[in-house]
Amino acid sequence: MSETKIYWESSAGHLLEETRQTLNEYLLSLKLADKAVATIEKYRRIIEAFFQQCTIPLEEITSDDVLTWLTTMSEGKKPRTIDLYLSAVSSFFSFCLEEEYMEITVVKKRWRPKIPHSLPKYLDEFEYARVKVSAEQLSIRNRALLLFLFSTGCRVSEVASLHVQDIDFNKRKMDVTGKGRKIRQIYFSEECGLVLQDYLERRSAKPSDPLFMNKFGNGLQVQGIRKVLKKVGGEAGLVQSFHPHMCRHTFATNMLARGADLQFIADVLGHADLNITRIYAQIPTEEMLLTYQNIMG
Repeated sequence: MSETKIYWESSAGHLLEETRQTLNEYLLSLKLADKAVATIEKYRRIIEAFFQQCTIPLEEITSDDVLTWLTTMSEGKKPRTIDLYLSAVSSFFSFCLEEEYMEITVVKKRWRPKIPHSLPKYLDEFEYARVKVSAEQLSIRNRALLLFLFSTGCRVSEVASLHVQDIDFNKRKMDVTGKGRKIRQIYFSEECGLVLQDYLERRSAKPSDPLFMNKFGNGLQVQGIRKVLKKVGGEAGLVQSFHPHMCRHTFATNMLARGADLQFIADVLGHADLNITRIYAQIPTEEMLLTYQNIMG
């Protein structure tokens, strides 16, 4: 999104002027901390919604006011959505407390909903094989794209922002800019490198070109990548919806099954918190299942 839209400023007409100024200070602090545009926009909308119901000055807000709003907003919502609402207002009020716009803590930890535990969705070995076979019939661009996602574990937004000049084909590596604008080094397989090189040669790509392009000669964006994978999933006969993050999860589970340790996987995926990566250790790999079957029958 273009910064000319000033996504880190609120223009909601229902806000008290002092509240708006404080909210905009908070939003700017998120921007300066390199928080994602989508995160800042979500938080801004949630906080604006809070002040649409609670129209009193900041310093007069109590825990009861927040709980009343949360109860109203939570009706019919999933626990993860409720947790997002609470995270947004909690973050804002913590900022207000630190900057002395408020004097009391108004959000209670006990309000946090219990989030249902879910494992990452990934392709098992049979689904993975079906997709790889189906990929043989794809255009050279789509085949290169699919192999790149499987081979690197990149986020879809990272892939969309890559350029040809970022690639080192000799060492089969490149630098990607992840969350928080952190740069990390990734690698890709020999098969991916050969197909990718073929794709770039066929289109006579220049170093400054986006790595993957659409038919109009522009960079292939996130939605375009999603559409490609959705179509591939349908052609491969997958029951579950096939999306870019599933490639990332499949990459991680494949690495774990082949003996990579969690810290290495975390570094490759760009996880700042190792606990995020630990969830992959809870997924039974094919080797584990085979061992169980051999022992238990």
